[in-house]
Amino acid sequence: MEASKPPTSAASRAVNGNGTAASNGGAARPTYPHSKAQQYRLPYRPQRRPSSPRRKRRCHQGCCRICCLWLTLLLIALVILAAISAGAFYVLCLPQRPSFSVSSLRLSALDVRSADLLTSRLDLSVTARNPNQRIVFVFGDVALSASSGGVTIGEGTIPGFVQGTDNTTVLKATVSSSGRSLDPTEASDLRRKKRHSLEIHLDTKAGIKLGRFKSLHVGIRISCKGIEASVTKGNATAASTKSAAKCKARLRVKVWAWTL
Repeated sequence: MEASKPPTSAASRAVNGNGTAASNGGAARPTYPHSKAQQYRLPYRPQRRPSSPRRKRRCHQGCCRICCLWLTLLLIALVILAAISAGAFYVLCLPQRPSFSVSSLRLSALDVRSADLLTSRLDLSVTARNPNQRIVFVFGDVALSASSGGVTIGEGTIPGFVQGTDNTTVLKATVSSSGRSLDPTEASDLRRKKRHSLEIHLDTKAGIKLGRFKSLHVGIRISCKGIEASVTKGNATAASTKSAAKCKARLRVKVWAWTL
């Protein structure tokens, strides 16, 4: 009989059901089927964290601050440029306001009838003087009104005109009223007075012309006070004041329904 041969290493290894060899000294390690997660691995994509509202607020506040800063700087620059332009204009042109005065006045009629109806006629001359050497004044139509003791006694108009440099212009106008209804108290005051204290108001719009430059027209009111007159007859002229009545001009700015 032949001697038995020792088992070889290949023979001593048991083959498991999956075809995996196991050593003699230890049991075969069990294997498990791969999971679906292992078979199909998706690439890792980090999730974006939502931006916090604090960061949005900070960003919005920063943009607002930058815009406000630039607007402030722009306004400051415009104000500086305007101041420089106004200073240069004043130095070069030395502008002066036009002057006005009532050179003559004749109250030919001021009659208050029994029905408190007013009939009046007032002829006057207004002298306008432009003392500037380079500036031309352009006036629109002028609306005149005359009052005595706060009561309007007549109205009139003067056509618009252009006043050249270093020029004196005499404007003649007639202020009248026909059948104007008065309050009984106002009618009584006018009947009682023989000499009337008058106020003349001229409302117009004026602009300046300097070479090719033309400014916008702004409203002005010319007020002439300190005039006294009595009714004259015939061709007599009543020089109502000791000297020509001086007038003051001021700007009239209209804001919505208010006139300043």
